[in-house]
Amino acid sequence: MTTENLLIWNVRGLNARARRNVVRDLAADQHVSLVCFQETKLDTCTDAIVPVHTCVGILLAWNRDIWSANTPIFRAHSISAHITLKASGESWWLTVVYGPQGDQNKIQFLEELRALRQSCSRMWMICGDFNIIYKATDKSNGRLHRRMMGRFRRLIDVTP
Repeated sequence: MTTENLLIWNVRGLNARARRNVVRDLAADQHVSLVCFQETKLDTCTDAIVPVHTCVGILLAWNRDIWSANTPIFRAHSISAHITLKASGESWWLTVVYGPQGDQNKIQFLEELRALRQSCSRMWMICGDFNIIYKATDKSNGRLHRRMMGRFRRLIDVTP
């Protein structure tokens, strides 16, 4: 049984107990040991729910028997941590994002990520809901912001 499964999900709210139960049951069924949720809509989150770090609707939770997470970095639209798989000692930086809606805020968000990249040395994984598209085929309608797409591509296509 694999215990290193990762679940990334825009859950669109975890305030209802029934919704939390669905998420918990899915994680248990799939043997998920590391979760990255966006748009939790939780004001607070305690160890009674899961061991976590939360920020602006982002939740990063892990099974303490399988993973360790250290050196957390909390920014306006992201949570980052240095993640280590205990069984192998393999580690990397993980950043979970929940991007803003407005164009000006998106520019600030991309600058936040650029600065984070400098802080997160070695391997870095970034995941979540960016609220920015990478290419035109990712958009469900014809309204494209090509300049923003270009900024996003330049950010994530760069190899350090």
